[in-house]
Amino acid sequence: MIDKELLEILACPKCKGDVRLEGDKIICDNCRIYYPIEDGIPIMLIEEAKPLG
Repeated sequence: MIDKELLEILACPKCKGDVRLEGDKIICDNCRIYYPIEDGIPIMLIEEAKPLG
């Protein structure tokens, strides 16, 4: 779904920390939030982030 090279350069826009791919979400473990992926494009906007639950 997401290219490995793209995932390696992505960072959480909130804390600038590392993120990981899980299903259709980009997850930041530091902030305990995730960013959705829509049509193969990660939506890396802080206002689009949702809490992990």
